Amino acid sequence: MEKINGRLLNWASILEDTTREQAERTAAMPFIHPHLALMPDAHLGMGATVGSVIPTDGAIIPAAVGVDIGCGMIAVRTQFTADDVAGRDLSVLHAQISRSVPLSAGGRNAKIRTSAEPRIAELRDTAGAGQADGAVHHWPQQLGTLGSGNHFIELSLDEEDRVWLFLHSGSRGVGNKLAQKHIKVAQEQCRKRHIQLPDRDLAYLVEGEPEFDRYIEALRWAQRFAYLNREEMMDRCVDQLGRFLGTEVERFETVNCHHNYTERETHYGREVWLSRKGAISAREGQLGLIPGSMGTASYVVVGKGNVRSLMSSPHGAGRNFSRSAARKRFTRQDLDARMTGIAWGHSDAFLDEHPDAYKPIDQVMADAADLVEVRHTLRQIVNVKGN
Repeated sequence: MEKINGRLLNWASILEDTTREQAERTAAMPFIHPHLALMPDAHLGMGATVGSVIPTDGAIIPAAVGVDIGCGMIAVRTQFTADDVAGRDLSVLHAQISRSVPLSAGGRNAKIRTSAEPRIAELRDTAGAGQADGAVHHWPQQLGTLGSGNHFIELSLDEEDRVWLFLHSGSRGVGNKLAQKHIKVAQEQCRKRHIQLPDRDLAYLVEGEPEFDRYIEALRWAQRFAYLNREEMMDRCVDQLGRFLGTEVERFETVNCHHNYTERETHYGREVWLSRKGAISAREGQLGLIPGSMGTASYVVVGKGNVRSLMSSPHGAGRNFSRSAARKRFTRQDLDARMTGIAWGHSDAFLDEHPDAYKPIDQVMADAADLVEVRHTLRQIVNVKGN
């Protein structure tokens, strides 16, 4: 851990100057308490740095939560082992999952599945549903969809060759629209107050005002949508794995956690709004998930409750190159080689997800040694992504 100044603590050994400068601007906002914690996977983001833990008192920065509200991971350990999948054509399972879960940015379900009905009913009865209806009227069709970019579904083996299902997604288009709306509201509020911001995406809402309450309502709704979205997709993946192997799946362990979200938490003796933008909660004994990039390891971890990190840890590898830079830098031939032995989408669309477009996950985990303990190391044998 490096103390950059009194309001910024850094755990990243790989840190670009622009990322550090961005984090310093956020840490200098007057309502930060007690300090901003920069995680090992930190990289440049919109307004606030991805991989930062931002405690605010009396205000909240919508862009510091991000536009994929509630994005996170879910993992399930099954009863199967490597022997159960050995010799089978895993491209068949890849195709089954791809048909069962709508992929890509605009993906949606043609009809509401029975498994989704109680989840949609819960969301309709949750405060914020009216805002969701106004943002994306077809949000029920988005429940159980993956999205694109770094979102994925994987079948993996752990250090004991046990089979896991592992996926990454968030609140989809409805969460994005809600976030964009409230980021604009925050910018307008700051403009009306003649507040000079170091970055317009650091615009904030003031606690106690109606605009703040509306954002918190939308935020909590979107976070719940994201959580249930992952559950719905996992149910479908479990079903497809059972069909593929001809045996009903038993769930021995399940972990579901956000890494783009805000909660009311107490740190250093004060209750604050804690925004984790690309970070997971890592209280002592708490299970969490840290994915690597395509073709590298992912981890099931347990938190150590590090007080200075605001009981948080990294959420993944963190980008080393932007998507456009990755497309120019890496070749399909190299990506094919890196994905040897993995059933995947075999498309140029995934060049920007090349493993080397991200920080080395081994270094990220080494930097996080005082934040989490590794419980399981997962290596994917199937990777499903949307383009």
